[in-house]
Amino acid sequence: MTKSTQKRWVDYLILGLSVFLVFCLLFESYMELPAWVSWLGRWHPLVLHFPIVLLLIAIFLSLTGKNVPKRLLIVAVVSALVTAISGFFLGKDTLVKGDLLVWHQWLGGALALLSAVWYAFVNMFPSQIRYQQVIQVVLIGLIGFTGHYGGMVTHGPDFLAFPQSKRLDKIPENPNIYSDVVMRILDNTCLSCHNPNKQKGELLMTNLDQLFKGGEHGPAVVPGDLEKSLLVRRVRLPKEDEDHMPPEGKTPLSELEINILERWIALGAPDTVRLDQLEPSEPLVGLIQEMRTPDHEEKWRSFATVADSTLQNLSSDYLTIERMVANSNALSVDVYAPPNYDPKPITDLKRVADNLVELDVSGLPVGTEEMATIASCTNLEWLEIDGTPLTDKELQSLTNLQNLTLLKVYQTGITDRSVEVFKQLPKLSKLYVWDTNISDAALEALQKERPALQVYKGIDPKTKDFFVTTDSTDTSSLQ
Repeated sequence: MTKSTQKRWVDYLILGLSVFLVFCLLFESYMELPAWVSWLGRWHPLVLHFPIVLLLIAIFLSLTGKNVPKRLLIVAVVSALVTAISGFFLGKDTLVKGDLLVWHQWLGGALALLSAVWYAFVNMFPSQIRYQQVIQVVLIGLIGFTGHYGGMVTHGPDFLAFPQSKRLDKIPENPNIYSDVVMRILDNTCLSCHNPNKQKGELLMTNLDQLFKGGEHGPAVVPGDLEKSLLVRRVRLPKEDEDHMPPEGKTPLSELEINILERWIALGAPDTVRLDQLEPSEPLVGLIQEMRTPDHEEKWRSFATVADSTLQNLSSDYLTIERMVANSNALSVDVYAPPNYDPKPITDLKRVADNLVELDVSGLPVGTEEMATIASCTNLEWLEIDGTPLTDKELQSLTNLQNLTLLKVYQTGITDRSVEVFKQLPKLSKLYVWDTNISDAALEALQKERPALQVYKGIDPKTKDFFVTTDSTDTSSLQ
């Protein structure tokens, strides 16, 4: 094949791709794509970086007076057109297009078509350098704007906003449960992937009807039914599960946020109920009050800076340490039982003691040394030391944890003497104490003195004995 023949086929290819792209953009509403074509659109995020780099290299060479290799320009233009077409295929797979996606699609189309115009100028009017330079400058602008809108489609419209402008407004004193609390949680953790511009799993979460309708895997919310509500099931999955939501790299929901969503769904997922319309004894009242005050993130901003390298040094296969929210210095730590237990990973946490907000050492044989380290973490709000050899003596060291709101001490050896410790924790709102040596009388006295404190005592012994006996009987009958 001669060079002139090759050039003619390249010209036909670029012209054909350009005409097809224009047809797609103009007649989108009349088009229905087969499944395999929609699948081709899934490659758009993979191929989109090639034309950006190639076009910028070609533009740089041209603007600096150097010759642009013809093959470089051809590959750049063809890849730009293919990328725009694949983006169109991907966009057609979206049920409802938001403004960001529409702008991204048309800017990307304009970018690809203008690059084809540049190719035509190079071949038809090689001496018209000034016009080519104008095209190149416009291409640079289009690359910037197209990439920016693509970033907003992927990461949310405020992904380049400064941290100060992304701060959430405080929850009103008498909030609407759905619009002021539930949507606040969803907006902060879910809407970046489930909005009109980006509908992962064909799921929109911008209003209540969409939550009820759900996506390709089922309804996100089923009023009054936690088991069938996909939203709750996904956020409750272990973080290592591939179906856990939000996915890795996104800000996870806190236990408080999950509890609020669960209780809201259990109450029927109402959208008009306000806080003062609920009974004071309703658990959702306490959960929302806990979210309203204190402003956790405001407090966390005052924490000393912790470098990522420090977190990496403290982490191991059996100790995970994470920031509570992106770019925050408030930390959450989970410690797991290694084959050979060593207190050092816990005692080493002294380096970040003032930054620890959540700590889970449940099921570990912690001793006096580890408890001393835990007691030094005065900003702790969440502590799980259940299933440990904890006694009244060790628990006494925790009286200076004045910010503690949740404490799990079930399946430990503590007695009625530890009730005095609970009384000295002014912010404590949830206490888990089953399978301990604390008497019912002591817990009843505690709840009379602290009526707002929610005490979880586990399954009633008589009920537990009934199920154990029944299960034992059923098993024996099968033998």
